[in-house]
Amino acid sequence: MGKLEAEGIVNRQRSFFHTGKTLEPAFRKEQLTSLKDMLKVYEQEIYHALKNDLNKSEYEAFTTELGFLYTEIDFALKHLKDWVKLEKVETPLTHKGSKSYIWKEPYGVTLIMAPWNYPLHLAIAPAIGAIAAGNTVVLKPSEFTQSTSAILADMIQSTFDASYFNVVEGAKDVSRQLLEQRWDYIFFTGSTNVGKIVMEQASKHLTPITLELGGKSPAIVDKDAKIDFAAKRIVWGKFTNAGQTCVAPDYVYVHEKVKLKLLRSMKKYIKSLYGKNPIQNHDYVRIVGKQHFDRLNAFMADGEIIHGGEANKEKLTIEPTILDKISWDDAIMREEIFGPLLPVITFSSLEDVISEMKEMEKPLALYYFSENEQKQQQAMTNISFGGGCINDTLYHLANPHLPFGGTGNSGMGAYHGKYSFDTFSHQKSILKQTTKFDIPFRYPGGKLAKAVVKRLMT
Repeated sequence: MGKLEAEGIVNRQRSFFHTGKTLEPAFRKEQLTSLKDMLKVYEQEIYHALKNDLNKSEYEAFTTELGFLYTEIDFALKHLKDWVKLEKVETPLTHKGSKSYIWKEPYGVTLIMAPWNYPLHLAIAPAIGAIAAGNTVVLKPSEFTQSTSAILADMIQSTFDASYFNVVEGAKDVSRQLLEQRWDYIFFTGSTNVGKIVMEQASKHLTPITLELGGKSPAIVDKDAKIDFAAKRIVWGKFTNAGQTCVAPDYVYVHEKVKLKLLRSMKKYIKSLYGKNPIQNHDYVRIVGKQHFDRLNAFMADGEIIHGGEANKEKLTIEPTILDKISWDDAIMREEIFGPLLPVITFSSLEDVISEMKEMEKPLALYYFSENEQKQQQAMTNISFGGGCINDTLYHLANPHLPFGGTGNSGMGAYHGKYSFDTFSHQKSILKQTTKFDIPFRYPGGKLAKAVVKRLMT
């Protein structure tokens, strides 16, 4: 893609936005309905693409990709009428005679850059918010999941006017050309390193952005946790999508008194959920590419493998693996794993964990397992992270009433449900002043005016 082509895409979208069509709530609802219908029409092709790219089963493709999108679209359609309403807010006594409002205004032309790990879900989910808020959309899918990228391009270009909702495929050079353009909003999901590049490029035009990144998200299992539940939910949260999930438990912090019990239970549930030989499981998700596979394979030299450890380079699969005797000096603990490897570290007090977490970059998620409400409060209050669960993993991101997003190194901004609409809307403040009278005390006028103003404002 050349500079002129990228400019042309943005200019056509800006021209469409300036027609005012997207400002109408009826138009937005029509597009959201078309988006849902499109997904239903192409459902089998979507399953096929996700199988090609990541070996996802139809069950996993529906529960982690398509099903979420259907729910988000339905939620937006149900609540859009309320979201777009002019919001009246209170006006202070000093402004007597006036009324105050918040006007929800679309930013305009938006760029959504999607990752490869959930190539459908994380491409379309932000677009739902952008459409609901009245923006136009240019979507850049990941080049690492080519089948899904191709089906996204095919179905969106067959359903929508490209001047309104367009897909641009390609590798790094295409992303670079797109980022050089002047957008009204950029939404990026991916690695922290690339997120920094996106932020740098956006700053050249002072373009507002959302960054959905990642980090080393811990699962903390305290001594009073219900171990069987903790083990099952950690195994499910970690090894879904072969660990290639931004909010997957990256590692386990377990209290020394329950460590052996937790390990036994996690091994049991790995076998239960993925079989005795996950490499031969036809529905077990594979690693996205050779480079990522080699990186993960190298991590298995750290510590001691106490479960799993088998890998197949031809199939790009690594079975669910638990690693013990891990230290913070090991390579596996110095970056986000993003794969089916689960290091285990012990602790003796929650205070020690909190102290260590305060020295680290803020993770995207945190999962704390305990039956003690005081300790739950202690962990939630004293550790900073994007979002998470008490006594579960991953489930928080599927609640449209909760904002999903990171903090610090794990990202900025949030979306899902109404938060998606808010993310893609500028909150425009409007004060409507009366012309029936004028308050004299607002103007310079001697001691009496000063006394009145001072009384009203203090």
